[in-house]
Amino acid sequence: MTETKQEAPIRILPLCAKEAENLDIILACDGAASVGQVGHAVAVELTNSNESARMCCITAVAAESKAHVDIAKRARKLIVINGCANRCASKVLERLDIPYQYETVIAKEGVEKVPTLDFDEKDVHRIAQKIAEEALSK
Repeated sequence: MTETKQEAPIRILPLCAKEAENLDIILACDGAASVGQVGHAVAVELTNSNESARMCCITAVAAESKAHVDIAKRARKLIVINGCANRCASKVLERLDIPYQYETVIAKEGVEKVPTLDFDEKDVHRIAQKIAEEALSK
């Protein structure tokens, strides 16, 4: 007899374009180093654990996709997660004159920037908890 694995139901996220004013929008680095991968994983964890938070695509904002720039401008709160001191995600917003309410840099949170895609889940949970406490709407 073979076992069938029960899959969790797919969670459909709120549509950013329709609900930006009601959401804390998270724009995160997804760079090709440890700190970028942690930044992305933190954004995923915050999105999955907070009904009022939703990650959005910083690359689409950088490409000046009208819909994504509009989402960033209309967000209830804009949270930026940079991987390293380059602050690429923040600079995208600054170049477009889009203000953000919270910014963090993963490399300043005790995560070393190394050329790997591997990271410690403990760092993700620790940083996500800090951002949730400091920045997410209650």
